[in-house]
Order: sequence, then C-alpha cells, then structure tokens
Amino acid sequence: MSRAAIRYAKAVLSLAQDQKATENVQKDMDTILAAVDQSKELKMLLSSPIIKTELKRESLRKVFANTTSITQGLFDIMIDNKRIALLPEVARQYNILFDQLNNTQVAVVTTAVPLDDALKVKVLAKVKELTGNEATLKNVIDESIIGGFILRVGDLQYNASIASKLANLKRELSNNTYVS
Repeated sequence: MSRAAIRYAKAVLSLAQDQKATENVQKDMDTILAAVDQSKELKMLLSSPIIKTELKRESLRKVFANTTSITQGLFDIMIDNKRIALLPEVARQYNILFDQLNNTQVAVVTTAVPLDDALKVKVLAKVKELTGNEATLKNVIDESIIGGFILRVGDLQYNASIASKLANLKRELSNNTYVS
C-alpha cells in the first residue's frame, strides 16, 4: 500500500465526515473496486501514461456518473496530480479506514461451498469473540481447499481447511521416513 494512497483515502474520509457522507462515499469505493476488478479496459485506462488526462477524466465521469461529488472531486485531484493509477488502492484504503471508524471489519471466510445463513451467524459471533469488533462477512469460494474453512480477519488467519491438514500430514510423514 503506497503512502500516497493512504493520504488520499484519509483526505477523502475527512471530507466525507465533514459532509456526513461517509457511507455514500464507501458505496462509491465499492463500486470502483468492483468495476476495476471486472474491466481490463478500466485498469488500462487508469494506468496508461499514453492516454490523455482529459480522456481519463471524461471516461471516469461517464463510468462513475452516479457517484458523489466527493468521489468526482477525488478523480479530478488524482488526475491533476498524475496519481489516478492509485485509484483502486485509494478505494481499498478508504474502505479500511471506514471500517475502523465504525469499529467494523471484514472477515473473509474461504470455503469449498457457499456458507448457509446459520453458519454465517456462527462465524460472525466467533469473529466478535476473537476481535471484540463487529464484522461484515465475505465468503470466498475455493474448491481446492476440499473442505473446512480459512478465516481471515485483519492480520489474524485461522486455517481449518482439509487441504491444509493434508499438507501438514504429508510434511509430517516425509519428515519421519526411515530406512529399514
């Protein structure tokens, strides 16, 4: 994470707080992250030094026409400062700062199959017990873990996947081989 992205995110959060628009800007940041994730063209537009700044400005205004004036202002400042390539990082950092402000965090649970509602409630209760904070849950599906789950909250990670247990067992067996 670059220091510049953190500074931009802090400035946007401060302005959003002043205008009582932190949640609306947070929705904008989620929209930006989703759009950048799904569009190679948008990634290229943001990072290309060849594309003229006015074309970048017009494109971002069209793609993100429904965003707040704060977010539109962020586009302008980042384009003027030739830092628009940092936009996805700024959006991620804003979301982190927003969660810290609201004493919430994102708990990422990786499972082989989608979690049902009852399990989601249990996971959120466990996260609250471990961290003392509320959390929102993001379920990532990865069939390669075979079964079980991997829970990641901030710096904390708990790996209870079958794939991890099999890897540990394999390592243990290979370390204990002997020749008769």
